[in-house]
Amino acid sequence: MNKIRVGVLRGGPSSEYEVSLKTGGNVLKSLPEKYSPIDIFIDKEGIWHIHGIPHKPHEAFKKVDAIFNALHGEYGEDGKVQKILDTFAIPYTGSKTLPSAIGMNKALAKNIFKSHGIKTPFYKVESKSDDVGEIAVKLFNTFPMPAVVKPIASGSSVGVSIAYTFQGLQDALSKAFEYSDKALIEEYIKGREATCGVVDKFRGNDFYSLLPIEIIKPEESDFFDYEAKYCGGSQEICPGNFSRDEKEAIQELAVAAHKVLGLRHYSRSDFIISPGRGIYILEVNTLPGLTAESLLPKSLQAVGCSLPDFLDHLITLALAGN
Repeated sequence: MNKIRVGVLRGGPSSEYEVSLKTGGNVLKSLPEKYSPIDIFIDKEGIWHIHGIPHKPHEAFKKVDAIFNALHGEYGEDGKVQKILDTFAIPYTGSKTLPSAIGMNKALAKNIFKSHGIKTPFYKVESKSDDVGEIAVKLFNTFPMPAVVKPIASGSSVGVSIAYTFQGLQDALSKAFEYSDKALIEEYIKGREATCGVVDKFRGNDFYSLLPIEIIKPEESDFFDYEAKYCGGSQEICPGNFSRDEKEAIQELAVAAHKVLGLRHYSRSDFIISPGRGIYILEVNTLPGLTAESLLPKSLQAVGCSLPDFLDHLITLALAGN
């Protein structure tokens, strides 16, 4: 029997290059026997390689039956690579071009959440300029502090800070602008952190919600930052210690976010559960990490689904055009 050739895209010109290499590596070694894995490494300049030899994307597509998109961040998660894949009509895992672009742009996604009645923290968007101090003065005088400052389009908490003071706000803006031309300034809501995955057409459900994970950040961190995510500093409890009502509400909101953004195959949404104020969605990950440290594999494990079975499910959806 001929094996199905699956090209695994990893690396890429993104601030999440290292995480993508790990996700892709985990996918390559976890693909079930019926697949023949092909490692498609994309370097930081955006050049595609197979077995160390540079290829144009259309040349790489001749060697595969489907693509597993293990990229994260810019290029891989913002609709750019999806556009290439759609142009050549190659089946691939994850969301399509437009939903990927919207999901990656935190402000666009938040606008859609608001328009569908999904609570999200109050925010403003500021464009990069030569005078960061001027932006900081304006915000410090008008925006509720403390504030969370994020690049408008990046994941894995890259470039994210919590600002408590004027100097902190200025530094946070400068940091965010290193990664993006626009920064999202968001109201800081104190509460418990949760994340919840959604899988399409799984176990008899059109949209299957995994069990919410409770994230307990390390004492020394302000929030669940890059270090906490990938250097093992945080505690991730799955299923989280949520009441039945909280759990169901988080699951419903994760499915709602997945649907209103038009996402496909799988996603993972991050939430804050604030005492007295309710549950707020922070953002959606359209290509959640699948590294050994990542959250989605932990929630799959909690419902008795192995990573190889999950990968098989995603590739089957991609090949069926779902």
